[in-house]
Amino acid sequence: MLSWAAVFFLIALVAGVFGFGGIAASAAGVAKVLFVVFLVLAVVSVITGRRRPS
Repeated sequence: MLSWAAVFFLIALVAGVFGFGGIAASAAGVAKVLFVVFLVLAVVSVITGRRRPS
């Protein structure tokens, strides 16, 4: 999930450099959503994580 957010962020940067504002805004929006989903899933995973019995 985090890697997809990074990919869309890079797409947004490249599109912004070349002047494609609409594509850059869309890619940045997708990157933000994916990053928030990643953070939520990471927090849930940490909270609900169980230790293996030894």
